[in-house]
Amino acid sequence: MWVFYLIALPLTVGLVAATLRYFAGPAVPLYVLATVGYAWLCSLSFVILVPTDIYTTITGNQKSDVGFFWSWSYWSTFTLGWAIIPTIKGYEDAGDFTVKERLKTSIRANMLFYEIVGVIGFLGIIMLIIIHHDWRGAILGFAMACSNTFGLVTGAFLLGFGLSEIPRNVWKNADWTRRQKNLSRTVAMMAVKLEYAHQEYCNAIAVVQATSKQMSKRDPVRPYMDIIDNMLAQMLRDDPLFNLCGGKLEENDMDYDTDGKTMAALRRRLRRAHEEYCRCKSKYANYVMEALELEDTIRNYEQRDADGWKYVSGFRENRPGTLGSFLDFTEFIWRCILRRQLLRVLAVILGCISAAILLAEATLLPTGVHLSLFSILINTAGKKEVLVQVVAFAPLMYMCVCTYYPLFRLGMMVVYSLTPGHTSSVSLLMICSMVARYAPPISYNFLNLIHLGGDAKTTFEKDGEH
Repeated sequence: MWVFYLIALPLTVGLVAATLRYFAGPAVPLYVLATVGYAWLCSLSFVILVPTDIYTTITGNQKSDVGFFWSWSYWSTFTLGWAIIPTIKGYEDAGDFTVKERLKTSIRANMLFYEIVGVIGFLGIIMLIIIHHDWRGAILGFAMACSNTFGLVTGAFLLGFGLSEIPRNVWKNADWTRRQKNLSRTVAMMAVKLEYAHQEYCNAIAVVQATSKQMSKRDPVRPYMDIIDNMLAQMLRDDPLFNLCGGKLEENDMDYDTDGKTMAALRRRLRRAHEEYCRCKSKYANYVMEALELEDTIRNYEQRDADGWKYVSGFRENRPGTLGSFLDFTEFIWRCILRRQLLRVLAVILGCISAAILLAEATLLPTGVHLSLFSILINTAGKKEVLVQVVAFAPLMYMCVCTYYPLFRLGMMVVYSLTPGHTSSVSLLMICSMVARYAPPISYNFLNLIHLGGDAKTTFEKDGEH
């Protein structure tokens, strides 16, 4: 049982730490990193616990420590996703200057969300009092049912989209011509977004500078203005190549100096404009670099005979010596030959896994006919611990990726996205809350696809029933 843990748990911790380091922006506070890291670790622990839970159920050795880890992971993600993270996200998004005021702003911003959750919870408690004599023990079960229902209903649509979109995109990326056209459109679109973000950032800077210039040193809100001035100065020092030009003042842009609330709004506007500009600049640079590398690859493939089947990069000098020549040849084989073929093979494999998941989902209802390939593979593996856990781990991980993929795609078009080195606190927390809310329902859905024979039920399914 612990073999899989000893391998998977360190890899999970390392994956979370590496992902945070790669995506988090330099201004993300330490407590946000700790919260996001802990939430991601709890969410990914479901992917580790499910295979172990299945194995212990098959062998009939359902130890209490599995139930403990289930409870720890589930209630951690539940509390973080539905209570703690929304509050921290509102706190980070607020522009107020004191902890108390930022908390008030966060609570007001999340009030509608809290009211909906509170009304559902209150109605559920009333129902439990009426129809259940021992209603106190059923409150936790009701909370689990509401959370799982939300995740299962909305997650079904997300999963269905990801199951078809991911294999199709992998197959498309293997086509250089199509990928080059898509990158050309994407680069043009990001150039427009970057220009707009640059203009908005310049406008925000112009408003800050004009407001600071007209405000006297004796003004009651001058200390707030000094904080904003220092923040702007730090932003400009961090980006010395920034071209400040074309800042415009609108009709109401000189009304920010009336009280603390308007100064908080100005601070929030400047911060959000800066974050959006950095995000667009980073994404634009990444897409341009990807387009240039693809162009390099196509050129090397077309001139392979003239170059002696060696990769000639337009971004660096040729490698010297015999070893350098061998590395150039190896890079050519990988970039121009193997990579494209492996993408096509991967697309076919992912397409087959998607079809198997859809077939298992279609026969999920109690019709007496179960066409679950994963159930067959797990039952065939018998009591071989590592084999059972690997067979369960792979499709569950793929279901997680397929469910989260549409969330990230939607976020990139709306309010949040994972941008290497420039992901803000609000974006990290938004993505973190989504990951935490969907991890348990995905695991529960996968367990429903597995028919272990007889009336055998995993620890997670038993806890959900209670």
